[in-house]
Amino acid sequence: MGLYDTALIRVILPFLIFFLFLPGLAFAQDGLDSGDTTWILISTGLVLFMMIPGLAMFYAGLVSRKNVLSVYMQCFAITAVVTVIWTVVGYSLAFDTTGMVYGERNFHAFVGGLSKVFLNGVSTESLSGAIPELSFFAFQLTFAIITPGLIVGAFAERMKFSAMLLFSSIWVILVYFPVAHMVWGGEGAFLADMGVIDFAGGIVVHITAGVAALIAAIVIGKRRGYPMPTPPHNMTMTLTGTAMLWVGWFGFNGGSALAANGQAAMAVVVTQISPCVAALTWIAIEWIKVGKPSALGFATGAIAGLAAITPASGSVGPLGAIVIGIVSSLLAYVGATWFKYRAGYDDALDVVGVHGVGGLVGIILVAFFASTALGGAVEDLVISKQLAVQAFGAVFVIIYCAIISFIILKFIQVTIGLRVSGEEEIQGIDISEHGEVGYDL
Repeated sequence: MGLYDTALIRVILPFLIFFLFLPGLAFAQDGLDSGDTTWILISTGLVLFMMIPGLAMFYAGLVSRKNVLSVYMQCFAITAVVTVIWTVVGYSLAFDTTGMVYGERNFHAFVGGLSKVFLNGVSTESLSGAIPELSFFAFQLTFAIITPGLIVGAFAERMKFSAMLLFSSIWVILVYFPVAHMVWGGEGAFLADMGVIDFAGGIVVHITAGVAALIAAIVIGKRRGYPMPTPPHNMTMTLTGTAMLWVGWFGFNGGSALAANGQAAMAVVVTQISPCVAALTWIAIEWIKVGKPSALGFATGAIAGLAAITPASGSVGPLGAIVIGIVSSLLAYVGATWFKYRAGYDDALDVVGVHGVGGLVGIILVAFFASTALGGAVEDLVISKQLAVQAFGAVFVIIYCAIISFIILKFIQVTIGLRVSGEEEIQGIDISEHGEVGYDL
């Protein structure tokens, strides 16, 4: 290399380095961690992917062909309406720490305030920990979207589209946002101050959805012809949806660490272990009972295991994941194949038996397996004390959610009505509610 070439490199190289790093220097924010931010943005996409198209496909494959499009429409419409509500007031009610003030009373323990309505004060410069607050807003939005989406499975094939939209809108305001605040609202929030462990939504997502699903199934009533089984119209679609939910759950649980760190890595690991164990447990039961393992059983067991590991994923290790997977599958199997028939309610797609039971199993068992003595991450955990806290949190939310969900459903029932007519149910909701068909899917 000649003298001229060496001099040229010495002149040009500093300029190249300067211009390569100039964008990062120009937009750097004090306290911002770009790795954490990247992980949360990826997780946000993964969790939204769980709802559209993951949950939509999972549910749509399980219903009859004449109701496929209605399930897709319900999932997509919930995504849209909850996004608007979350932007206007939901984020503030869930995560504003000023509290709702009435006279001299401040209800911060139970619900957030209104200082962040329409994202007031939330800008590209504001941070939530080491990530942009906007990314935290978007990540938590996806949780608010999928929770009422889960309830769709309980009233599938018989609820009016308008009633579904109204119920979902009121429900997220009166149930989801306050519960999310009580559990995840930080210092001063009711269940957070008690020490409830709910890393990614066993109470906030799965128990609330399961309880609301149970109340909806009872109030709306059974499908025509129940309990004669309606076979899934497309199990391939359901398995594809299961795969999407499974992969998306890595963002659901791993992203809840709100950082790209060891806790997120362990959350991803146990999120893989639990559904594998649960799915194998479910098909083993089927193999023993009926002689054949079913694809539906594998999918259902996997989802039960994913729901159960959700609240525990930031606190337990592999041993906890294995036990949670086994127990959740066993109890979900009982709930979905025996209990609902004995109790006499028509939970069409087993939201209660899978998500309600799974979420409750995770909430209870985390009290044991979060202990470092059993491979968990919580030091000096007193199991009996934590078990009491977990049980109280679950029971409190079950009662609150059941009462409010019942009131909302009865209000809709006496105003615009809850379910389609008998003739429309026979015809199929795709045609009666949307004037279209999805038969070619």
